Amino acid sequence: MAGVVFDHVTKQFGNVTAVNDLTLEVRDREFLVLVGPSGCGKSTALRLIAGLEDVTSGDLYIGDRRVNDVPPKDRDIAMVFQSYALYPHMSVYDNMAFGLKLRKTPKAEIDRRVKEAARMLGIQHLLDRKPKALSGGQRQRVALGRAIVREPQVFLMDEPLSNLDAKLRVQTRAEISKLHQRVQTTTIYVTHDQTEAMTMGDRIAVLRDGVLQQIDTPEVLYDRPANMFVAGFIGSPAMNFFDVRVSMEGDRVFLNHDAFTVEVPARMKDAVGRYNNREIVLGIRPENIEVYPEAPSEDTANIKVDVVEPLGNETILHLLAGDELFVARVHPDMHFQPGQTVAVKFDTNKIHVFDKETEQSLLS
Repeated sequence: MAGVVFDHVTKQFGNVTAVNDLTLEVRDREFLVLVGPSGCGKSTALRLIAGLEDVTSGDLYIGDRRVNDVPPKDRDIAMVFQSYALYPHMSVYDNMAFGLKLRKTPKAEIDRRVKEAARMLGIQHLLDRKPKALSGGQRQRVALGRAIVREPQVFLMDEPLSNLDAKLRVQTRAEISKLHQRVQTTTIYVTHDQTEAMTMGDRIAVLRDGVLQQIDTPEVLYDRPANMFVAGFIGSPAMNFFDVRVSMEGDRVFLNHDAFTVEVPARMKDAVGRYNNREIVLGIRPENIEVYPEAPSEDTANIKVDVVEPLGNETILHLLAGDELFVARVHPDMHFQPGQTVAVKFDTNKIHVFDKETEQSLLS
């Protein structure tokens, strides 16, 4: 097993910088998720590890070995692609065994590894079939099996679930997590789906325009995002943002919006008080907003319901604060109608505050 280190790695395609001065350490046996929107550089970073792209500048290490100039076949990695990349004329067994045959692995060892991986993935009964006779989920398991039999130092997975339907995606997500717990191989997993990232990763690295925004555990990214981009990207529905003006009355600090006023909790007073009479950005997650059908009181805001989305286990409300739209998540037993005026209260212990210019958190 081995860790992976990016040491000030940059990758350029002509005038376009896909990965910009990336410094990142993936620990041995860790499951690290690279997440970000399309074009953020996450797949390019994965291809740099695999040796499918050359590093423009900086150093890349797998274990203790600098691999900038090492060809892909000698890097001891295994990659699982989005498209499965199975050979259609070969059986499942032969697809899984193909890489080992090329390496002239003894036949008995090939048989042992293929059958062990098939048992691990629950595809023993499919070994004689061709890929065209398999479902999408079964093909994905075969692609995973082909990577497992290599017994590499590092697994690389490039959006392996994006071609599956929603139900199968959830199931396969759990299988990959269980597989990692079993084989304990360093895994770097690329996705644009923040739900996959939150549920699978030991740590998550968030990328934007080739630049690392924050790397930490899912809990820290959710509770203490470093900036507005991370705050808005992690969590579904996304965090709500409001431009607010800071004011002070004695030792009390307030955030003022046209539709509401929020008092800042004690732990944030010093950080927010420095912005007195200036604008900052208030962030609040949909689940930290309480909505009441009765008339607003002194510590609630008067808000109008725009759209109601009942989802069975929860209801998503799209609300209007003046002309500004925001989202709240409420219990399904609470019933609201579009156009209804409601009272809204923010959980002030869960608010986030950001500098309006730099978009950095005031609390980090």
